[in-house]
Amino acid sequence: MRGNFGEHFKLSIFGESHGPGIGIVIDGIPAGTPIDERKIARYMERRAPGRDPTATARKEADRVEILSGVLDGLACGTPVCCFIRNTNTHSGDYKELEKRMRPGHADYAGYIKYDGFNDPRGGGHFSGRLTAPLVFAGSIARSILKAKGIWIGSHILEVGGVRDTPFNAAEVSQEQLEQLEFTAFPLIDPSVEAVMRARVDTARSELDSVGGCIECAAVGVPVGIGSPFFGSVESVFSSLAFSVPAVKAVEFGDGTRFSDLQGSQANDPLAYRNRQITCLTNHNGGITGGITNGMPLITRVTIKPTPSISRPQSTIDLDAETDTTLEIKGRHDPCIVPRAAVVIESVMAITLLELIMDDRTTHLN
Repeated sequence: MRGNFGEHFKLSIFGESHGPGIGIVIDGIPAGTPIDERKIARYMERRAPGRDPTATARKEADRVEILSGVLDGLACGTPVCCFIRNTNTHSGDYKELEKRMRPGHADYAGYIKYDGFNDPRGGGHFSGRLTAPLVFAGSIARSILKAKGIWIGSHILEVGGVRDTPFNAAEVSQEQLEQLEFTAFPLIDPSVEAVMRARVDTARSELDSVGGCIECAAVGVPVGIGSPFFGSVESVFSSLAFSVPAVKAVEFGDGTRFSDLQGSQANDPLAYRNRQITCLTNHNGGITGGITNGMPLITRVTIKPTPSISRPQSTIDLDAETDTTLEIKGRHDPCIVPRAAVVIESVMAITLLELIMDDRTTHLN
């Protein structure tokens, strides 16, 4: 199993949803980096369960315990280990799922890969609960990036077919991202919140769930970060984004809409403005040739509907070797999109810091 990411900002994630706890080890944090635990706690609260009507009823404080690598609020330069205790598990809800596979989950694939020794409780290591350590790592990464003038934010672009106003790709500002940063239900057009929530409530009442899309942006990113081919901004971000459970699509700039455009419509003309080079449009989402071009980075990440739903579904019983039906019990999100926004922001922060650290002499001096 691969539980590691990064060559410079190195992550090693561990734990299961219903085990004693979850956590992450981070290597590569520069010595002397401020570790603001209050600010980290605010990011963790945005992802934590049980704090919003769209979320699962499972309540976890998600209080981070830093076990190593930090002294007096500053990184020591050695690996930082964080541990988050699981305090509100209902493992009995999953007893019948040991041999009855939940549709849409990794139960069957994990059972085969790990010869039946995988932990099925709450999805085990496959659970979205493992995104909490990612938010911790992302919180540290984004604090380092802010010191370099790079800001990251996101909003809920879509939930169950209800859409927010998208970012203006060429004019996203630091001020706009700051306004979204600690919003529990981040939207550009707040008037759609009630409609989105109603859509989630309808799915809940029907014992179902809905998916959606998160649009994430980064501004202040210098020109020249990333590499062609295997080290492109798109490939590094996507490899980490697809590690987040329920992510099923990632696009940059105009994304899938490029298929309907001509080159004259899709290109971003260059110009001098106030003696600075810029692009007049931002169809490519701030990335050309896999490398940042100074425009705002724009990406959209699609989240599938939560697979744990309470209505009867067809599945199999591995012990009986028969078809059967399953009604999933327990506490589950009818929509995970609002909680996932800060996770995608964390993925962006980790990606950018990893790529910047890959080019130390140019961008970290």
